[in-house]
Amino acid sequence: MHNENIIVRSALPGESAAAGQLMIQVYASLEGFPGTGEQPAYYAMLANVGELAAKPGAELLLALSADGRIAGAVVYFGDMQYYGSGGSATREKASAGFRLLAVGPDFRGQGIGKKLVNACIDRARHAGLRQVIIHSTRSMQTAWDMYLRMGFLRSEDLDFLQGELPVFGFRLQLNRP
Repeated sequence: MHNENIIVRSALPGESAAAGQLMIQVYASLEGFPGTGEQPAYYAMLANVGELAAKPGAELLLALSADGRIAGAVVYFGDMQYYGSGGSATREKASAGFRLLAVGPDFRGQGIGKKLVNACIDRARHAGLRQVIIHSTRSMQTAWDMYLRMGFLRSEDLDFLQGELPVFGFRLQLNRP
């Protein structure tokens, strides 16, 4: 079921704290994903997601329901040097990325994650970039499957360890005009 009443837009000042809380709720509930006690710095980053979005070329995107609730969120990076992951991704040129995709439990299965991903892809295409880079973990199998269906390919050269957690890289090549 797709919710046509969902709009995707840039977060307004003051909305990043609520987006961060949604991300914490979503990531802390993932089976097999490190909890707040195991990776406190990661969860502090989620709580302060507005700081990531303040970096040059970065943007916090929100999916909003018809009644104004945050249904989902993601951080888009138009310049990979600010992406902030481990591994080699931050050295990729002419590339965009996104991180921290989260869809609220009440909104799953409505195509919201795909809408957020497409908003990131559209921004990268509009900027004339050649690829979109992302990372996922085994705990994020629903998202992982969606990325593969959308044309992202596994890229082992982007893999890294976050503490003891294996993180897997993906690329989507963009057809430039």
